[in-house]
Amino acid sequence: MTTTSTPRILVSGGGIGGNTVALQLIRAGIHTTVVERATAPRPGGQAVDLRTASKDVAERLGLMPEIRDVKLDERGWAYVDRNGKVYARMTVEMFDGEGPAADIEITRGDLNQVFLDELAKTDGPLDYRYGDWIQHLAQDETGVEVTFASGRTERYDLVIAADGVHSATRRMVFGPEEQFATHLDGYMAFFTIPTPADLEPDWMMMSNIPSVMFAIRPDRDPATAKAIITLRQDFDPALQRDPVAQRNRIREALTGAGWKAETILASMDSTPDFYFDQLARIDVPDLSSGRVTLLGDAGYCGSPLTGMGTAMAVVGAYLLAGEIAATPTDLAGAQARYQEKLLPFLDKAKELPGGGIKVMLPTSRFVTAAARFNMRVLMSRPLRPVAKKLFAPKTADYVLPSY
Repeated sequence: MTTTSTPRILVSGGGIGGNTVALQLIRAGIHTTVVERATAPRPGGQAVDLRTASKDVAERLGLMPEIRDVKLDERGWAYVDRNGKVYARMTVEMFDGEGPAADIEITRGDLNQVFLDELAKTDGPLDYRYGDWIQHLAQDETGVEVTFASGRTERYDLVIAADGVHSATRRMVFGPEEQFATHLDGYMAFFTIPTPADLEPDWMMMSNIPSVMFAIRPDRDPATAKAIITLRQDFDPALQRDPVAQRNRIREALTGAGWKAETILASMDSTPDFYFDQLARIDVPDLSSGRVTLLGDAGYCGSPLTGMGTAMAVVGAYLLAGEIAATPTDLAGAQARYQEKLLPFLDKAKELPGGGIKVMLPTSRFVTAAARFNMRVLMSRPLRPVAKKLFAPKTADYVLPSY
């Protein structure tokens, strides 16, 4: 697969991964089109973090000053019992800013806006379109013919699918989602709530009951916060794309749970950004099929349980763009090297911490109480060196290539 001139590349998805790869491609002078189904950038969203290799990417792209300007002021995680009493704290300093409670915590929307702002001021061959998406594509030996929902038909040398865990582009080219998705025995919900008046500022606070974890995380706006609910549950088709059933499931889980459960439930129906989805892992053995390549959650989602989704998207985008720019007339070679260099990072980034949700969310009251005791002991000063080793980022030894 070769091109005789500078390639034309289509990126499907204007999220963090798609915008990261687009920025590097246009900086390299490669004509890039981005299509995003939403009609405008999506503000806010759940907090994500940058650590180890993903933070190195942001540094190399020259974006860390802008990222630090809008990052959350989060001191760490506080674990509370059903009465709101703190029994353990995990601070950012415990892990030198690279642990589960990271130095760079930032809302998804704010991080994406940093990339969008840089794209807007970068003088490069970029065509960015909101409210459009791929409706059909057909490959041949010389390119990809793409038909968009807008009715336009255009030809590209390479299509990068960065359209998320439920990628429509992946479904068109690689096959149905069921081939690649593994349900991880749970569901997660995120949504914005008014900040409770008595909430301790600058801490993500969380509480566990059998089979459920619920937390409140600070926003950059002190008036709002994010509710986070994790449910241990087998896959239930009735919950798919049914917000009423999803909210009812959360009510069932949190009613009588203590701490701020009722506060969260009181805001759930009126929140502007309710999100609910299964915890799923996406594994696609080959990230490229002809002239279509998968990036981020579309090709390698470890689920929110890993805390590494943004890191995988950013690192993957950096590698893919770097390899394309290195050999723009040999896209097949660039795609192969992208996968080869990314796999060692993915092997560690996709590992579930602590044995997965069955260990994180036990079903019995006794084991839940034992887990609280263990966390209190582990976070105590004498055992902090043990905790630091236990929670150390698994990707810390990954060596990011230079381009």
